[in-house]
Amino acid sequence: MTTDLEFTSTADAFMEEVFAVLSELDPDELDPDLAMGVLSIEFADGTKCIMNRQTAAHQIWLASGATAWHFALEDGSWMDTKGRGELRKVLGEVLSERLGRSIEV
Repeated sequence: MTTDLEFTSTADAFMEEVFAVLSELDPDELDPDLAMGVLSIEFADGTKCIMNRQTAAHQIWLASGATAWHFALEDGSWMDTKGRGELRKVLGEVLSERLGRSIEV
């Protein structure tokens, strides 16, 4: 069983990797900010996509518009708890749709 400290370390490392990728994108398209377990991605039109760690549930949550996903670590990948895919793929699809071009994270 994973401890809260192990979960936090793993989740934070993942979110730091995603933040690094997003920081390389055009700042006129999106502005990522990572602080205290919350990755906020603000788009040029002012809308946001939020990723945050939920330590009590040992999950990473992602919200974009009216849609939300909960991801749990399974065999080294963050997988949606309702079977909607892996976190990197889902986030890439969200960003690709918002920016109108293919984005991989």
